[in-house]
Amino acid sequence: MVTETKVIPVTRSSMPPFDEYVDTIRQLWDTRWLTNAGTMHEDLTSKLKSYLNVGNFLLFANGHLALELAIQALELKGEVITTPFTFASTTQAIVRRGLTPVFCDIDPIRFTIDPDKAEALITEKTSAIVAVHVYGIPCDTSAIEEIAKRRNLKVIYDAAHMFGAVWQGKNIAQYGDLSMFSFHATKVFHTIEGGGLAFSDNSLYEKLRHARDFGLCPGGFDADEIGTNAKLSEFHAAMGLCNLEHIDEEIKKRKAVSETYDKRLRGVYGLQLFPEIEGLTRNYSYYPVVFHEEFGKTRDEIADELLRRGIRVRKYFYPLTSAFSCYQNRLTPKETPIAANIAGRALCLPLFADMTEENVNTVCDELLNLKGFD
Repeated sequence: MVTETKVIPVTRSSMPPFDEYVDTIRQLWDTRWLTNAGTMHEDLTSKLKSYLNVGNFLLFANGHLALELAIQALELKGEVITTPFTFASTTQAIVRRGLTPVFCDIDPIRFTIDPDKAEALITEKTSAIVAVHVYGIPCDTSAIEEIAKRRNLKVIYDAAHMFGAVWQGKNIAQYGDLSMFSFHATKVFHTIEGGGLAFSDNSLYEKLRHARDFGLCPGGFDADEIGTNAKLSEFHAAMGLCNLEHIDEEIKKRKAVSETYDKRLRGVYGLQLFPEIEGLTRNYSYYPVVFHEEFGKTRDEIADELLRRGIRVRKYFYPLTSAFSCYQNRLTPKETPIAANIAGRALCLPLFADMTEENVNTVCDELLNLKGFD
């Protein structure tokens, strides 16, 4: 029996030194300004704007609310072309804003939305493409944005997996009409819970800020828009300020873990690993492995056995969001066979900044011992 102390988690939140965080929040006991865009909130906003090299940046209570309000601010209607190979939030945000997701199949190497298939799905009802960068792998932004410009569509990128990545010489935040980031505790950069929107159109700033605070008018007694409460607290912002100081170190440690995996697993027959993508400076957010028949055992067999041996892994993403029971009899999704195939074969192995080389070798040893064929 595996004891809990010997379990290798699939992820583990990075945290700054305890005293550093305590020193950062100490002033809150003097000011008692705990939320509503306090000094730490504004400081973090400014620093993230600079780090991401974007014209505008706003913080939110979480990435999901950020995505919902992005859709609202762009005044999208009708249908939105998106991917079913994503976390629940992407599709839920679209549906909760009253739009219809039109599911597009994915590229089998990058796992991101296939632009050629996306264009074939555009109708007179289509208002936008909501594309997802997956595992730290960027979408084909050039193709997507060329299509959007030609067909007069908006583009929102779900960049929850991409903080710190650079793509084709630009920070990933600089693509699309808006890019949404998740700052959940398990991400490369986090504020415990939180999220953000990066965008260049100055006209969106006040619309988003206003909707983030209930749509309230000055004085706070009337609302001229249906908004929500999506504000980030000072305690969350303080964690972000501390973590941002260590982000380069965080990514460097994750890179070392990923490279150890690569040494052990790249070239193993039947395993498909993170693709080599020219022009990408990675953030090493996840370590996905896709199991093909040649490996000799299925993804589910491997996952079950690794879990029994104390190695926490994640079927990410499974099932496709288009298969969620909440959409049955509500949506009629088109077939996405490549996405379905990858969803049934992909597994994320443990990866976190303070993961030891011994941990990585244990995961690889156990995985390769399960290989069905020579």
